[in-house]
Amino acid sequence: MNQPNLTLKDFASDQEVRWCPGCGDYAILKTVQKLLPTLGRPRQNQVFVSGIGCSSRFPYYMNTYGFHTIHGRAPAIATGVKLANPELDVWVITGDGDGFSIGGNHMIHTLRRNVDLQVLVFNNEIYGLTKGQYSPTSRLGTRSPSSPGGSIDSPLSPCAVALGAGGGFIARSIDTHARHLSRVLGDGHAHKGTAFVEILQNCPIYNDGVFEEVKDRQTAPDFRVEVEHGKPVVFGKENEKAIRLDRDSLTLEVAPAAADDVLVHDESNLALAQLLAAMSGPEFPIAIGVLYRRPQPSFDEQFERRKGKSREGNLGALLHSGNTWTVT
Repeated sequence: MNQPNLTLKDFASDQEVRWCPGCGDYAILKTVQKLLPTLGRPRQNQVFVSGIGCSSRFPYYMNTYGFHTIHGRAPAIATGVKLANPELDVWVITGDGDGFSIGGNHMIHTLRRNVDLQVLVFNNEIYGLTKGQYSPTSRLGTRSPSSPGGSIDSPLSPCAVALGAGGGFIARSIDTHARHLSRVLGDGHAHKGTAFVEILQNCPIYNDGVFEEVKDRQTAPDFRVEVEHGKPVVFGKENEKAIRLDRDSLTLEVAPAAADDVLVHDESNLALAQLLAAMSGPEFPIAIGVLYRRPQPSFDEQFERRKGKSREGNLGALLHSGNTWTVT
C-alpha cells in the first residue's frame, strides 16, 4: 500500500509544547518530528512511551500513539507494547534519572533481552522536573539541593552501562547537532533489536552549560570526536589530533593525526566501544556517533517464533480445572 507523503507537521500534535526556554528537549523533538517522515512507516505504527521527568512530556507533543507511564518503567511497558504488536515502531523516551536510577533495572534487562525498541536517553546530568537534585550521571562535585556540599557519588556512563548489559546498538549524540542526531536515530531505527542512544542535552535552569565545550562551535572540535566505522578517529580544528591505542597498557591516548598507528573505528569491536564510551574531558574528547553495533536476533523475533510452536491453551479451562494440590 502506498504511504502518503508525510511531513513534520503530520507528527506534531495540537498540544502546546511546554519546556523551559532554552531546554534541549525542543531541539530533540524537532529532530524526531523531521526524521519520522523519512522512515517510510505509517504514522499509526509509531508509539512513544515515556516514564517520568521533563523528557517524558514527549508523547504529548507527537501526533502518534503514546503512553506517559510511571517512573522508570517505560522500558518494561514498551516491551509489552512491542510483544503485543510487533509491527509497531516503539520509541522509549527517558532521562538520565528516570532511566538509570529507579529505572536502571528495567533498562538493563531490556538491553540484555534485545527487544526491538529505540531507547532515547536525554542526559542533562541532573534531575530537572524535581528541581535540580543530582542524578546518577552528575559529575563529582555537582552542587544541587540534594548535594549542597558537592556530590561525592561517582557518576555512571549510560553508554558504558548499556554496553555492559549486552546492548547490540550503542550510540551517542547531541541535542542541537540535528544532522548528526537524525543520522544516528535513523541507524538505530534500522537496527533489529534494542537501539540505545544517549543524547547530551542542556538544562538551562539547573545545569546550564554542562556540555558547553562539546557543543560550542569554537570549542567543539577539540572536545568531541565524531566516530565513523572504518575511518580514523581524528579531531581538532584541522583534524590535527587523533586517538591511538597504547598496546602495552591497552589504554587510549591522544596523538598527532600524522602518527602511523592512529585508531580506526570498528563498530563491531566491543572492547574498543568500551574505551570510546569512557573517554571524557579534559584529557580526551567525548566520542559521539555509533560506538557499537552487533546484529543479532531480537527478543520479539524469537518470541514470535516460540509462540508459533507453542500449543494452543484455554486459560478459562485451566482456571476451572479443579485443585492442583492437596493440603493435608
